[in-house]
Amino acid sequence: MNDSDRVFVHQFAKLIGGLSVLTVVLILVALAIYRHEPKETNPNAQPQVDARIAPVGAVYAGNTGRAAMQAAAEAASKAAASQVAYGGSTDGKTIYDNLCHSCHTAGIAGAPKLGDKAMWAPRVAQGIDTLVKHAIDGYHGPDGNFMPPKGGNPALTDEQVKAAVTWIVGQAK
Repeated sequence: MNDSDRVFVHQFAKLIGGLSVLTVVLILVALAIYRHEPKETNPNAQPQVDARIAPVGAVYAGNTGRAAMQAAAEAASKAAASQVAYGGSTDGKTIYDNLCHSCHTAGIAGAPKLGDKAMWAPRVAQGIDTLVKHAIDGYHGPDGNFMPPKGGNPALTDEQVKAAVTWIVGQAK
């Protein structure tokens, strides 16, 4: 090997060594920068984990569970009943406009339509007290018609129901 070849190999070795050192320095700088960057997180990760580990079903506790469900339903019913509907208004038209019109305008579930004297005549013949009782307690007629208790709003007071029934019957006379 002559002198020029030795010089070339020596300079080439220095070049390769320098590039290796530069590569190591760049890797260390990149790692230092990367350590200070916040980690990427999936915002849906926790809800996905929660859904994955959630129980598949519930335990049926027999009569104990049934009693708890009935007690909860009764408590909800009492809470709803303690709230007076429509600000305690006893204006029959107001109550009709807010609740009764949905069935008594279209005749849903066999409900007699407002102002239809032919449909209301046999009911009026039973007396206003019977109509009020059916409106408060609910009614299942022999022809399949159905009136839910208090029109489906347990927050109505008996006086409000009576006022609405009286107003509706007044429209049929």
